[in-house]
Amino acid sequence: MIGFRNITRVSLKKESNIRIWCINTTQNRSYGDNSKSKKTPLYDFHEKYGGKLVDFAGYLLPVQYSDQSVSSSHLFTRSNASIFDVSHMLQTNVYGKDCISWFESLCPVNLKEMPDGTSSLTVFLNSKGGIIDDLIVTKVKDNQLYIVSNAGRMDVDKQHMQETSETYIKNGKDLKVEFLNVTERALIAVQGPKAVSALQPLTKINLENLMFMTSTVGQVAGVECRVTRCGYTGEDGVEISIPADQASSVADALLHNDNVKLAGLGARDSLRLEAGLCLYGNDIDESITPVEANLTWLVSKRRRGELNFPGADIIMRQIKEGVDKRRVGIRMEKGAPARKDAAVKNSEGEVVGKVTSGCPSPSLGGNVAMGYVPEQLKKPGTELFVNIRGKDVSCVVSKMPFVPSRYYVKK
Repeated sequence: MIGFRNITRVSLKKESNIRIWCINTTQNRSYGDNSKSKKTPLYDFHEKYGGKLVDFAGYLLPVQYSDQSVSSSHLFTRSNASIFDVSHMLQTNVYGKDCISWFESLCPVNLKEMPDGTSSLTVFLNSKGGIIDDLIVTKVKDNQLYIVSNAGRMDVDKQHMQETSETYIKNGKDLKVEFLNVTERALIAVQGPKAVSALQPLTKINLENLMFMTSTVGQVAGVECRVTRCGYTGEDGVEISIPADQASSVADALLHNDNVKLAGLGARDSLRLEAGLCLYGNDIDESITPVEANLTWLVSKRRRGELNFPGADIIMRQIKEGVDKRRVGIRMEKGAPARKDAAVKNSEGEVVGKVTSGCPSPSLGGNVAMGYVPEQLKKPGTELFVNIRGKDVSCVVSKMPFVPSRYYVKK
């Protein structure tokens, strides 16, 4: 989902005694002056533990910590558990008896038939079936939703939800949308195979009964929080929504466990790519449909029959007739990693697609990437070439996720 742009290189600046790193990204994204950057509720916490801070989406966040490289942090998450500060993401509460019908008018999700306390990945769609944003929605109950969406799309998402909800309300519907300010609410992700065993002693929530993509409210380290079993790494874990003034105490309580460390944006990116998860602005955007993005499963069976979501006619035609391009995984065993916009070529040397994300794979060795290729070249095992620094390097289309997911699901 949702998160940040690939980091390619950093430069060091000073701000008091904190190291501030400025990102140059693969997208020519404009970052503001660090002095104007917002701070998450965990800013002082990052300073205390040696976070190397970057301005990302207008917030100062750790790219890594002084005690670990990005690669070692990545591997620690895969074998133990790590805490990620994701407070910059937009948290939204929605209330009212018409909240489900409103939300289903924006997304192809089947909220109506989801049990209370369950969550789903979904997408806001435009009239052409393009993806405005990807997000996770929790059906708290029939008249309440909890939504987490991307920081980089915050202004777009707010406007989209505000305008559509106002239209609903003017038509006599019962609906209230409440955007949570980062000064009010923090969000941390605790990810890895030992995340839940580290969390269980701090809460009375029976985590054995909290399955993947379910959510509940309860105390964590004495603080009332919302705990959702989900994440952006392919590992088991949770996201915890915490009152802002209590975020550091909850994070500190988790860190008392030797199996838990802090991790930053760098490891978060390589973990999500190994897990085959999309990054908005790289792998998906408003010009890409769920079918092209290999996310057709997000369009629920009921909604396909009703055809009452944005771009439904285009998306259903693509499902029936196919598409010209498809998102695929790409593996390279050696050499430099492919980065965003690197050209993908066929055996005749013709440009047939492009890379949208890529990085070294600490878990597998070599490099992993994802990108778009013609439909006829999407089959795993197809041999292609990717142009890296002016040289065509052999690669192969690969199944995703590259690393098996370990979500906690009922057997």
